[in-house]
Amino acid sequence: MTAQERIAALRKKFLEQLPERLERIKVLSTQLSTTAAAAPVLDELHRLVHNIKGTGRSFGFSDLGDVAGQVEDLVCSLLDSGASAPTTDCHQLFGQSVQVLGLHIAALCTTESASEYTEHEALLLPETCIAPLSPKETCLVYLCEDDELLLQQLSIQLGCFGYEIHTFLSTEALREAVRERWPDVVLMDIEFPEGRSAGTSIVQAIRQEMGKPLPAVFMSSHDDIQSRLNAVLAGGEAYFHKPVNVMDLVRVMDELSNRSQPEPYRVLIVDDEPGVATYHAILLQEAGMLTAQLTDPAQLRNALDDFRPDIVLMDIYMPGCNGRDLAKLIRQLPDYVGLPIVYLSSETDRQKLFSAMQVGVEGFLCKPVVPQELVAAVSVRADRMRILRSRMVRDSLTGLLNHTAITQFLENVLANAERQQAELCFTMIDIDAFKQVNDTYGHPVGDQVLLALSRLMQQRLRGSDIVGRYGGEEFAIILAGASPAMAWDIIDELRRNFELFKFKTPQGTFSCTFSAGIASCTRHTTLTALREAADKTLYRAKHNGRNQVLIEEDAP
Repeated sequence: MTAQERIAALRKKFLEQLPERLERIKVLSTQLSTTAAAAPVLDELHRLVHNIKGTGRSFGFSDLGDVAGQVEDLVCSLLDSGASAPTTDCHQLFGQSVQVLGLHIAALCTTESASEYTEHEALLLPETCIAPLSPKETCLVYLCEDDELLLQQLSIQLGCFGYEIHTFLSTEALREAVRERWPDVVLMDIEFPEGRSAGTSIVQAIRQEMGKPLPAVFMSSHDDIQSRLNAVLAGGEAYFHKPVNVMDLVRVMDELSNRSQPEPYRVLIVDDEPGVATYHAILLQEAGMLTAQLTDPAQLRNALDDFRPDIVLMDIYMPGCNGRDLAKLIRQLPDYVGLPIVYLSSETDRQKLFSAMQVGVEGFLCKPVVPQELVAAVSVRADRMRILRSRMVRDSLTGLLNHTAITQFLENVLANAERQQAELCFTMIDIDAFKQVNDTYGHPVGDQVLLALSRLMQQRLRGSDIVGRYGGEEFAIILAGASPAMAWDIIDELRRNFELFKFKTPQGTFSCTFSAGIASCTRHTTLTALREAADKTLYRAKHNGRNQVLIEEDAP
């Protein structure tokens, strides 16, 4: 079923439910004369007409939304006045408004065809769709740097990650090479003998000559605003202040050359109106995002822990609690203090919006939201969240999860595996004789070994596997859904691939190996026991002669 067909089905279901909702509104309106029932009746009435307004506008029924909005205004005035029951005149006015709403609903249900798309729905396709990209097998990188030592060092390090590196000491040599063969990425110094901004100037000149943008990443010893601005004006995709963090550079180059496939953004939609939640989920899914829907706020904590969203889209008015209280609750959870929250509601009262925003939400989108605006608003905030989260939880050298983060992931995944009665294996890896590598070839070469293994794990392991640097030359891998035998196959293949890797240095060429120990959650249900079992199995693998993978029960 296409996105338009799914939306048409939602739209049809909304129309079919309108008569039932109208009847409930009429029942509640007759109860308003009862003093004792006025407050809860008004709350339910407000939620009903507010949902009709927001949902109607989202599905393109703007007139219905306007009429429902007029009824909502009357309900809000009663709620704000604090009156125990409406006056006779007010009750009469309210009854007339409900009657108008009923006439509008009756007209819609008899004349509207659910198969017809409104102008608003037509905005969905195809502009917001993101076609999946096919990662490239090789990536041609032109590296231009007048410091010959740095040029060689970067070339060696980047070569470890499978890039085809061509080096140039001058800007003119780079220009000639581009004319002959177009690169995937240009890694460019900014300052050369001919000028402080010669690097940005040559990139601009190449763009003008060739008539298309040159994918460039700039690096410089200057960190001032003007240098960075010059790089932006030259079309630079990224800017690195020397000394360059190679792992950060690799991630950017992978994105530019389409070698990496970033994980889809994860969006949790909290809305008591299932149709609206599904509608917005379809829009985001069409843009390549993963969504989870929550209609019961009481299940929020489980949804956060299970889905681990990058951003939360939340309605303001829901039964049992409002969006403001729910956002405040999220902010009190240590793991989600920085999680972006965006209100998605048809509320237009600026004072109420300001009050709702005070708990620390990142924005507000008014229903009906244009699909492209929804996708853009979510993408920008989710991307920023990932960048901030990455800096907090990732090792600066390898880009893998750091010790604290991998431990937290293990705790969460282990709890999830226990709930679902699923298999899970935890693996500890240690590079053999790594101290000897550092002592013989120096720490920069040792860093290359760490980077190479990190990169190999990112490329060869399954997408569901979680990898972290445990400390020094130790790494940890969480293999969810894997039996011990399956985990052994995966890790041993990784071991064989790493053993074939050749490191070239001025002192000669060498290779490295690693040892690994695997423990399963079927034998150890606590975090401490699982880690200790994997660590002991790793120690036995080292003691048995290194360069091997052992499962706990196989270890002598």
